[in-house]
Amino acid sequence: MENYTQWLQKIEGYIKESMRTEMAQLQQNAVHNHTAAMLEMGTNLLYQTAEQTRKLTDVETQVLNQTSRLEIQLLENSLSTNKLEKELLVQTNEISKLHDKNSFLEQKILELESRHHEELGTLREEKGSLQALIGKQSRVIRELENQLTRATGNSSALQRQQQEMMDTVHNLISLCNKDTGVPNSTKRVEEEKKFRDCADLYQAGFHKNGVYTVHINAQDTKKVYCNMETAGGGWTIIQRREDGSVDFQKTWKEYKMGFGKVSSEHWLGNEVIYLLTSQRQYALRVELTDWDGHTAFSQYDRFHIDSEKRNYRLFLKSHSGTAGQQSSLVIHGADFSTKDMDNDNCMCKCALMFTGGWWYDACGPSNLNGMYFTQGQHVGKLNGIKWHYFKGPSYSLRATTMMIRPLDFS
Repeated sequence: MENYTQWLQKIEGYIKESMRTEMAQLQQNAVHNHTAAMLEMGTNLLYQTAEQTRKLTDVETQVLNQTSRLEIQLLENSLSTNKLEKELLVQTNEISKLHDKNSFLEQKILELESRHHEELGTLREEKGSLQALIGKQSRVIRELENQLTRATGNSSALQRQQQEMMDTVHNLISLCNKDTGVPNSTKRVEEEKKFRDCADLYQAGFHKNGVYTVHINAQDTKKVYCNMETAGGGWTIIQRREDGSVDFQKTWKEYKMGFGKVSSEHWLGNEVIYLLTSQRQYALRVELTDWDGHTAFSQYDRFHIDSEKRNYRLFLKSHSGTAGQQSSLVIHGADFSTKDMDNDNCMCKCALMFTGGWWYDACGPSNLNGMYFTQGQHVGKLNGIKWHYFKGPSYSLRATTMMIRPLDFS
């Protein structure tokens, strides 16, 4: 800017010097020429010089204005640059912090991976040990099943021998009574041998609750518990839960043959129930007790199950009672399922999920053979002793009884 000003000053000096030179020349010429003409020419030159000077001044002003705008813009750019530098510094600090955090997280991930590999190795070892243990237990269970089968066969043989001996003794007593004229004291025993169920016993005069022997068919007898008091008596108990003393998570074969003690918790056996309900029409009564002492019942006027070939399929009709307006048992029929025999209508295995053998259908609203939970642990248990329309889907009951009686009992 200063150089430009000096340049203008030099031009102006040059012009003035030129003007002085010309004026001197004019003065000299004025001596020799016409004075008036020379003065007019000098005036014109002065005017042109002044006009040129004005234009140069305008140019100088424009240059100064442009220079000022450039300086202002340069200042603004400088401020923006400083602001960008500050933001860049902040972002650099943030990136540094993120890098530190990333390093810390990478270290943690490496530690977790190392720990995961160690735990996975431990779990694999435990899995191998459990598999070996399960294999041993399976072999022991198979051996026990074989022993139980042999024992059952031996028991049946002993029962037949005992029955034959009793028949022989009774025949001898009858012969003795005929010879001595003593009244026939074995008449009631002979009658009891022919009782098909607890209803026959009740009608024969046995009105006390207890364990009795009934004839399942012409060859086999079975110990059963008779309820001679509830709703007119004559009920044959086929299932009872009361204290959790018996594990109901059993196999198909165990549910077929029956388990537990008939005087307490037990399952009478699907084969026995099938034979009983095949000889005449039966009603089913289900009695339920919750942990507050409240009782309820569901009753069905038609009840029977099919043979083992048909998976002991359940058939029911005419539901009534106080344990819900709807039946918690599947009315239209369902096959029996156990942990080793899945016959339900669910993609899952209901007997494994909810434990115990039952007529699950698609798992369904009931399972009286589920896990026994004690008081305080009985709420929120989907695999407990369930009767949905009495206490809901996750309440495990304190006690249950399933019993049957001929439909024409009176």
